[in-house]
Amino acid sequence: MLPGQWPSHKYCSAGHKNRLRYDKFVGLGLVEMATTVTATAGLYVPPWKKKQMAEEAAKANADQPTPSTSSRSLQLETWSALQKSINGIVNRVNPSNIKQMCALLFSSNLIRGRGLLARSLLKAQQISPSFTSTYASLLSVINTKLPETGELVLSRLILNFRRSYKRRDKSLALSTSKFIAHFVNQSMSHELLSLQILTLLLSNPTSDSVEIAVQFTKECGNYVLEASPKGMHAIMERFRGILHEGEIDKRVQFEIERLFAVRKNGFKEYPSVVEELDLVERDEQITFEIGLDEEGLEKEEGLDVFREDPDYEENEKLWGKIKREILGEDSDSDTEDSSGSESGSDSDSDHSSASLPDPTEGVVAVPPTPHTQKIEDMSEQALVNLRRTIYLTIMSSAGFEECCHKLAKMNIPDGRESELVNMLIECCSQERTFLRYYGLIAQRFCLMRRRWQEAFDSSFKENYDTIHRLETNKLRNVAKLFAHIMHTDALPWTSLEHVRLNEDDTTSSSRIFVKILVQEMAENLGVEKLRERFENPLMEVPFSGMFPKDEPRNTRFAINFFTSIGLGPLTDGLREHLKNAPKLIMEKARKEQERIALLKAEMSSSESDSSSSSSSSSSSSSSSSSSSSSSSSASKKKSSRRRRKRSPSKSESESDEEEDTRDKERKERREKKKRRSRSNSK
Repeated sequence: MLPGQWPSHKYCSAGHKNRLRYDKFVGLGLVEMATTVTATAGLYVPPWKKKQMAEEAAKANADQPTPSTSSRSLQLETWSALQKSINGIVNRVNPSNIKQMCALLFSSNLIRGRGLLARSLLKAQQISPSFTSTYASLLSVINTKLPETGELVLSRLILNFRRSYKRRDKSLALSTSKFIAHFVNQSMSHELLSLQILTLLLSNPTSDSVEIAVQFTKECGNYVLEASPKGMHAIMERFRGILHEGEIDKRVQFEIERLFAVRKNGFKEYPSVVEELDLVERDEQITFEIGLDEEGLEKEEGLDVFREDPDYEENEKLWGKIKREILGEDSDSDTEDSSGSESGSDSDSDHSSASLPDPTEGVVAVPPTPHTQKIEDMSEQALVNLRRTIYLTIMSSAGFEECCHKLAKMNIPDGRESELVNMLIECCSQERTFLRYYGLIAQRFCLMRRRWQEAFDSSFKENYDTIHRLETNKLRNVAKLFAHIMHTDALPWTSLEHVRLNEDDTTSSSRIFVKILVQEMAENLGVEKLRERFENPLMEVPFSGMFPKDEPRNTRFAINFFTSIGLGPLTDGLREHLKNAPKLIMEKARKEQERIALLKAEMSSSESDSSSSSSSSSSSSSSSSSSSSSSSSASKKKSSRRRRKRSPSKSESESDEEEDTRDKERKERREKKKRRSRSNSK
């Protein structure tokens, strides 16, 4: 080959071929055609050459009117720049610069280029699976602002996994399942998807499918073990069964044994999210509940191809507003400078020289505007969503431990405890028979914190007051639920103070409720232990309503009630009280009289004290006069005493004379009667 000549097409590199094609177009004078080929065919044109071509095109079209920004050629050029920018950012992202790349990625139009971003991420992940966690972390940040992008990537991953499983494509299945595992770790996908994939891989175990399942379990096992321990236990038992069958290769059997060792160690070697890649809080993340057998999933491959947009300018302005909200920029320009974007996509040096927004203020938080209007949601949509989530969690959990774990992770705010309690009671009442599952959930929450005990206590009072509204079956389930949490000492027995067992304060429904409640407690504790608990002197006040001693009428009613339901031994104390009731009443009356007498004595003593104080004051004022008249008063007292001594002698003599006269009259009457009788006889 002579100096200065180009090598032949057979041996030249791709760059040389592009240079030959470019020189051919320029040599023919087809500058505009070369520009079109560059945009459509993806030829590399150096920046200096592109600038020269733009100047020549501007000189050639100086007399013609300038094309509008919505023309097809400019849209095509912008699309090409967007594609190069997204590919460059995805190829350069790593754990050390992921925050800067997130901010730089948000500066591109991700609504228009979400198909390009999804294709670039999937392609980069297949080429370098070791960066899967980095790509998942990058996508988790984008998903908080633009969830359509995360949903598109997840849909394509599920469709790719289905295709690879049907075609037995092991390499594609490994890379796709690894990306899905990190989707689960970042809480962008529900853990149910991981359990479905593992169930599918282990349903008809082969060496390849079991190996893929082992790698998938290592990647997301830490998160699934925390979110669904029952499901993880079932998967590990399936692995154990496959290992005992011994129908797979020895190499895969060793992989299963290593998996058991990793699980025994708590998946410490495979953390769900590395600390430097944990950029989004789980509460702020948007989770997609897309299953492996979801119908209607589409790849939307039309988003990867350029299409002319008739509303290009309006959409660009709309994206400018969204970008300012995400990044917190104060610039008034709605679109980026085309020259800056081109230079940024052409070389890494131009990217580094461009002014980038601070990643901490661009991705993590949006600065508040000075004039923000607080919007209050009066529709209570958040409350409805909370109730729906609680109901779905209770009804879909495999066991009570899983349910309690999920409900505790919801971080129900203070003041909303009644929503969980009422939903749990409602779900329990809807069952045909009482399920111990609901009782164990209520027991766990009562033992967890004090506020849940108070919530169940207030719920017991509300349900007892409105128990007449429930049917018999619902009433029985609710009574057994409260009996369970009481006989396990999860709920204090002071809640029984709301029960007033008498004829006036009870209805037929409330009596049935108390009957089932006490019978269930006696069945679990035993009658003797239950009687000891009810006769505890420290709990006499809370149980005074169930075992009334205020009136004999109420006492007889309680005795008859407990005797009729077969719990007569509980009324021994009431029977003894009723037997001693008259004595107690008399003793009470006597004590009341003594109390009244003491009060009267105290009142009289207080009055005498007041009178003595007044007399002492008067005597001090007239001390001289009292001393002069003391002799006369003494003589008067002596004479009065003599008169008193004489007066009784006079009264005695008069009475004797009267008796003598009466005797004489009686004798005369007798003599007259005798005379008359004699005369009559003659």
